[in-house]
Formats: sequence, structure tokens, C-alpha cells
Amino acid sequence: MVTNNPIPAKGGSLIGATTIVWEDVYKGGNVMWRVPRNIRWNDNVVVRQDETAVFYRDGKVLAYLDRPDRYALTSLNAPLLGNLVKALSGVQQEAEVYYLQRRIFDGKFGSSEPYVFRDPDFGLVNVRVFGDYRWKVAAPDLFINQFVGTFGAATTADVEARLRDQMVLLVYNSLGKMKDQGMRVTDLAAQLQTIEQAVLGFSPQHFGPLGVEVQQLQGLSVNLPEEVQKAVDTRSTMSVLGVNYLQYQAGQAMTTAAANTSGGAGALASAGVGLGAGLGIGYGMAGSMQGAYGGGGTPCPKCSAMVPAGTRFCPSCGNSMAPQAAAPAGAPCPKCGAATTAGAKFCPSCGASLAPPPPRKCPKCQADVVGPSKFCPNCGQALS
Repeated sequence: MVTNNPIPAKGGSLIGATTIVWEDVYKGGNVMWRVPRNIRWNDNVVVRQDETAVFYRDGKVLAYLDRPDRYALTSLNAPLLGNLVKALSGVQQEAEVYYLQRRIFDGKFGSSEPYVFRDPDFGLVNVRVFGDYRWKVAAPDLFINQFVGTFGAATTADVEARLRDQMVLLVYNSLGKMKDQGMRVTDLAAQLQTIEQAVLGFSPQHFGPLGVEVQQLQGLSVNLPEEVQKAVDTRSTMSVLGVNYLQYQAGQAMTTAAANTSGGAGALASAGVGLGAGLGIGYGMAGSMQGAYGGGGTPCPKCSAMVPAGTRFCPSCGNSMAPQAAAPAGAPCPKCGAATTAGAKFCPSCGASLAPPPPRKCPKCQADVVGPSKFCPNCGQALS
């Protein structure tokens, strides 16, 4: 943070020289501190183990010192400080000094504007992201040039605000790339760790030009709209139970009906029905509803699933459960005389074929002769 605290004067090698030290009392959680006055030739700069001193003038970094030591800015150490001492050697030559902490900082991020996720099942879904991350200054010259020179950051709060926006943008970019690879809204909750790893993988190219290194991302949360979250939860439950939507809705309806019934033996009975429905759903509604409804139903004539009494349509396949009219009766079996139904091809009693015998052929003209006729209707030939 930029503060206006006085610079501790600890003496110097020459008259008028000042020793610059970033006192611990001013450091706290600040990533940077700007020395209140410009540094001059012959000043002394103290750099400790966890610090970097950056010399900045005319919109760019002149040099930085990252080895712990006490530096006297004179011509005697020109080989060490190089162009910095040359730049400060004139009477009017001055430069700003920024101290940077080299330790790791913890930050939080969260979206102020949603990311529009296009999903094949749910359409356009607005998602928001939140999480924590750990970062540090990796390149002091790039950091000062970008945050001080380009963004005009004056405090640590300015730096953190910029980093929060960049983190949200990075997560959104990562989600977009993973969406293009087939990720859906229903996959987000189960793929949070994969998303975190993807974000960390893209972070060097995103934060490197800012002089920042993101070392860890944790606690990532992707929030969906309430109605979409309910639909995702329902789909996940159906997947775990191995049921389709009609089966799930049937079980929910029975449980709700049981919960809304009150009074005496009816309440006790409904509680049993509700419990049976819940347990039935939990233990296998994939093939049938028998576990949920006990033995009080009838099998569906189309899919054989157990259907509770009074249900008009099968909850498994949707087939109508209305009683079917009895098939019209057919001619009795010519072999055993048992009753048959119209259209049947074989006798249900003895298995004899119910197909009519083939018509007779006239021996003279080969025309079909139907019935017990004694003469061919085509040529008049006598038939035996």
C-alpha cells in the first residue's frame, strides 16, 4: 500500500544521504510500498530477505535489487548497479522507489457479471464462479510496469481488484474451452477439480505478462440459476436410482400424497405407502415399479412393469391401462371343438391349425371350386 509515513533516516555514507528501509510496522498485508520521496544519488537502500526494491522513472523500470544487502548509490558500485547509478549521477537525476514483498498472498475472486454457458439440453445458462487463489510477484519489473505504469495502481487494494477481475476472466476462458470439448452444465459439479487444473494450466500465459504467478486455486464454485440447479439435481437423482422421468415422478407423487393424508388409520396406512414408495425408488425402479407398490398392482400388457391399481397409464412406458374389450369369438376348432377367438391361427386347446382348407381344383380347367358343389362353376365338369 502507498503510505505517507516518514522515511527512517539511519545515516549514510555521505552528508545529506538518507537510508531507505521498509519498516515492518508498515508492511502488514501490503504487496508494495512507494517510498514517499524520490531516491537520489548517494542515498542508501536497504533490501531484506523477503523484499525487492524497484527503481522507476519516466514510466518504466530502471533496475531492481532483489538480493538482501545495503546499497549505497554511488559511482563506487557502478559495476553492480549499472545504468541505475549512471541515471542518478546528475544533480537533478532522481527516481521513484517501490518496495515489493516476495511472499505468497491469498486472494478471493467472484463474478460480478455471469458467464453465458450454451448447453445442448438447457440452452443459454448464466453461471457465476467463486473461489480462492494464492499468488506472488514473479517478475518485479513487469509487475511495476503493468500495475503502476499501465493501470495506475497506487495501493495494494488496486492490485487485488485487478487480479480478481483477471482471475474471473481466466476461469471463464477455461470454461469456454472445456465447453467446446463437450462439457455440459450437468458435468460442472463433478468436474470442479478438472476445471481448477485447467485454470492453473492456462495461468502462466494469462498472468505472466503482469509479472504475477498463480500458485494455487482452491474452493472453486460454479453457481447455476435455481431452476437449472433443480433440474440438474433431479437428473442426477434419476441417474443414481436408475429410473426414467415417469418413474421418478410417480414415486414423488406417491410420497407427496402420503405426506398430505391425515387422520387415524388412514394416516398410518399412507405412511406405509409413502415409505414403500421411497424405498422402492431407492432400491431399483429400473426394470419395474413392483418394489414401490408392493403386490397391489397389475402388470402392464406392453412392458410388464407393475402398475398400481387405479392408474390409467403405465408409469414406465405410458401404455393405457384401460380394460380391453374381449376379442370376438371365432369358429370352434374343427379337430377338438374348443372355443376359439376371431383371427386365431391355432387352437388354444389342441394346437390344431384353424386356417381354412385350400379350395378344390376342377380336374379339367383347374378353376377353384368353393363349397360342396358337385359341378365346376367354370366348365361344368362333374366333381367327385
